[in-house]
Amino acid sequence: MATAGKAFEFYHEANDWFCNAGLPSDIIVAIDKVNFHLHKFPLSSRCGKIDKLIKEAQNTDITLEDIPGGTNAFLIAAKFCYGVRVELTPRNIVLVYCVADYLEMFDEYGDDNLFARAENYFHKNVLKNWKDCMVALQSCENFITQADNLQIISKCLNAVSMMACTDPSLFGWPMMMYGRLQSPGGSILWNGINTGARIRSSESDWWFEDVSYLSVPLFVRLMKMMEAKGIRPEKLTGAIMYYSRKYLHGLGRWKGVHTTKSRSIASLSMKPAIVDQRVLLESIVKLLPEKKGKSFCRFLLGLLRVALILDVNDKCQDSLEKKIGMQLELATLDALLIPTYYGSSDTLYNSDCVERIINHFLSCEKTVTTFSPSSVVSEVTPSSSPLMKVSKLVDNYTAEVASDVNLKPEKFRSLAVALPESSRSLSDGLYRALDVYFKAHPWLPEKEKEDLCNIINYSKLSIDACAHASQNNHLPLRVHLQVLFFEQMQLKTALSTNENPPLTGGQIVQRDGWVTIVRENEVMKVSMERLRSRVGELEQEFDRMKEEMKRVSRSRTPPPHNNNNNYNFLESNWFVSRTFGKCKLNARSSNVGEDVVESTGPATPRGSVDQPRVSHHLKHR
Repeated sequence: MATAGKAFEFYHEANDWFCNAGLPSDIIVAIDKVNFHLHKFPLSSRCGKIDKLIKEAQNTDITLEDIPGGTNAFLIAAKFCYGVRVELTPRNIVLVYCVADYLEMFDEYGDDNLFARAENYFHKNVLKNWKDCMVALQSCENFITQADNLQIISKCLNAVSMMACTDPSLFGWPMMMYGRLQSPGGSILWNGINTGARIRSSESDWWFEDVSYLSVPLFVRLMKMMEAKGIRPEKLTGAIMYYSRKYLHGLGRWKGVHTTKSRSIASLSMKPAIVDQRVLLESIVKLLPEKKGKSFCRFLLGLLRVALILDVNDKCQDSLEKKIGMQLELATLDALLIPTYYGSSDTLYNSDCVERIINHFLSCEKTVTTFSPSSVVSEVTPSSSPLMKVSKLVDNYTAEVASDVNLKPEKFRSLAVALPESSRSLSDGLYRALDVYFKAHPWLPEKEKEDLCNIINYSKLSIDACAHASQNNHLPLRVHLQVLFFEQMQLKTALSTNENPPLTGGQIVQRDGWVTIVRENEVMKVSMERLRSRVGELEQEFDRMKEEMKRVSRSRTPPPHNNNNNYNFLESNWFVSRTFGKCKLNARSSNVGEDVVESTGPATPRGSVDQPRVSHHLKHR
């Protein structure tokens, strides 16, 4: 033991450590090629392991292998044996705890030994404080096995889980963890210096930033512990998403709405974790719950992109595709456009992956349909609504990838027929994709074009699509005839006065469109009939006026010198047109009026208020 009242100092020379005890050393302890020149009595009186090795050894040289913490840990233990004051902190408590256990520094080798002190400090100080517990938990990463054997990790995880799962407003968390060292502005003080870190509010995600400094194995264990404690799934998912976005830099574009949290005092005391992205991705996929949401679906699609880049194992990729398939109706087109990586295919986008996702979605839909009550008959079932959304999404995706010149006709067909025909109320989206594909592949033979055209149900084309298809030069002639045939059929159906059977939503839209056209045609027919009637009346009035003018001209006896001139004047086209100009046409018959004027001679302004000029002889009469 150390002599009372004397302070010992340890000093380092070359690769050796010495103690200025005033006596020559009688034992050499070798650790990782570093020699400690010490004394037997202080060590053996406190360390059970060294005491046993001294008794068993034939010489004074002892080698300690696999000691937790290496030379730094043994130096702390040696100082304690010599009576040097050892300061315990959250950062070194796990190291001291483990080395005290390794050296068997128990109470049987001296009262208030190092193991008892470390254990007491750990339970009374570390486990009751969030910051200290997080710092101690991160320090366990250097000696996981020893910390697990002493249940240090499990106790830290349990304490952290309890504090994270409990409402912080109930017990003052996380306010109490920083004590009263606050500046007037609300930031935390350290030795009177403003650290810039602020005390957490009572938000339920206040702990996301702190746990993101843990290594992947510890983070995974913490998430499992929290799940066992009954934490809400949305909070568990939020922590996983926060951790993933921090270390998977490929998720940068697919973060969605994400605000960077300010660093807490706990994170300021911790070092960022060194993470293997591939290991991280394969680990967190197993933790993701069965959850639906737009932001979560976008996050999963971002994970799938990173997974393809990192070339994760097939099990991880398949799990991601299944989770996306369960909520494919919530996906967006830009997130679904996954590029092809590593030259596995010459196409621009990874359509194989999307096709597998569609198959997973259909398998989930079949399960929903199987367990739905058969007695319930409705126009739009709960399971059909996601199917309709997915059909629009897939049609848009097919149209987007159709412009790729390297996309084979077989691959285009497999995408187009991936969903059943009943999922589409209208075939306009599929027709648009086919039109884009034909424009991007003008070299396709007619036979392949006809085969691809067979995937479209032309009876489900809207009015605009029919009009476009009938004039589309990229389609085969047979398709033009088929479109015209179905167009005539739709017109006949719309003109039919019989009662129609119950229709689906898409058929109702289609029927109403054709009925609107038919009604417009009927209105035009009525207008034309009115115009024909008015034109007939005008022609009769014109003939009557002409006969009347002839009769008047024959009944009078004109002077010899101007008889022919007056007759020619009355019979001239100018007089007829001026007289005819007094007739006012209906505003709706303006077009037909123009046709009449063109057929009768030169036109004159109809809005004129001039009266027709009468000959000089008529005035005298």
